[in-house]
Amino acid sequence: MNNRNALLGIWLVIFFLNAPRVSIGAESAKLNSQGAGALRITKKLIYNGITVDAVIKKPASTTVDVMLTYHGTVGSDKLILSAASKTLDYFDALYVNDTALMYVSVAYPEEKLLFGDNVLQAEAALLWVQHKAEQELGIKIGKVLLAGHSQGGYLVTRLNTMHETDGVVASAPGPLNLVFRCQLEEDGKLEASRTCIALEKQYGATDINPQAYRDRSLLSFTSGYKADILFFQGMADSSIQLASWPSFKKNIDSCSDCKHVQYIELPGLPHEALFMSEKAKKDFNSFIDQKRR
Repeated sequence: MNNRNALLGIWLVIFFLNAPRVSIGAESAKLNSQGAGALRITKKLIYNGITVDAVIKKPASTTVDVMLTYHGTVGSDKLILSAASKTLDYFDALYVNDTALMYVSVAYPEEKLLFGDNVLQAEAALLWVQHKAEQELGIKIGKVLLAGHSQGGYLVTRLNTMHETDGVVASAPGPLNLVFRCQLEEDGKLEASRTCIALEKQYGATDINPQAYRDRSLLSFTSGYKADILFFQGMADSSIQLASWPSFKKNIDSCSDCKHVQYIELPGLPHEALFMSEKAKKDFNSFIDQKRR
């Protein structure tokens, strides 16, 4: 299991970072090769005193819908801007009809934070789009959508309990159950991670204070969804993810105050199934197109 976990971590870094780096600056820009007249910039987004970097693909149109995208875990804040840039590329390639769609790919921090605390930066980016982007970018915004993979899927699912948007896509969101995951690490059955080490330092082990771990697990965010949400899950994902996936769905299915929820399970495909399946691509496009109408 340790070898599998290590290989998965290496694959994820390659998956998100195998792309040209985007230069960091207050307002650095270049032409986007994927669309004539489109502009690709990096920008510091500031809302209510919280700052987060983002990579933005802005089309030539001044009236746009917006898709905020959130990358998966990369482990180092030195890598988050590259991960955000690559995640933008993956969702941009996934979505066929990107006419008048602006991407805002959020480079949320990971280091020096307990897992889940970066929802503040994730939220700041969303609120910036909803309340400040029109003035700062000289555009008119229509629909606002969220899409995230892995930890990014965790963040967009949590954001869906906090703010209204026009639709949410969560790809292999997690971790679903930090008690289960961190217990495996404590028992030496899984390689120790920065996430669980930091939680144990703050709260003690899972058998001492399990509720603190539950409070940050996605299993605790299965109600109050304010927008329709589409979940993608590869059914050859890690055993840690799949062990809690049925419980996650069961909790959501009992929700009495959620908007429409849909699950797309992809047999035989791993953690990154959304980006590997033609069926997933069609389902993703259908969902986004419907929400943009």
